[in-house]
Amino acid sequence: MSLGHMEETTFVFPIRVYYEDTDAGEIVYYANYLKFAERARTEFLRHFNIHQSELLERDRIAFAVRRAEADYCKPAKLDDLLRVETKLTKVAGASVEMEQLIKRDQDILVGVKVKIACIHLEGRPVPIPLEIRNVFKDMLGKNHGK
Repeated sequence: MSLGHMEETTFVFPIRVYYEDTDAGEIVYYANYLKFAERARTEFLRHFNIHQSELLERDRIAFAVRRAEADYCKPAKLDDLLRVETKLTKVAGASVEMEQLIKRDQDILVGVKVKIACIHLEGRPVPIPLEIRNVFKDMLGKNHGK
């Protein structure tokens, strides 16, 4: 069971800022936003019954970040309740691209663009399994009003 939920074509994952996420000024340490985004992507997959542990064990494949870009707009603070919104933007044979917004209420704190590659555990890129690619393409179609 996933910890997040869908709102139309966006997967929403709530996350609370804990002391361990902050620096000495009780502001979220910049690298932790990438961890929040990673957790949201994992729960996004889980929402569609895609379990990374099964892919590793059964197919010896994994999803790995190929590229990430973060735009830091406003800081989050200790005890804030955030939401990470995840949308698919592109699906290719061996990769997928997503945009993620980390928000507090309606304020955008951080925007993340990420490209995820499907790789064999030996390190080489491999096609995303068809059943997963079909889930992604269906979601992408909904994102584009198709």
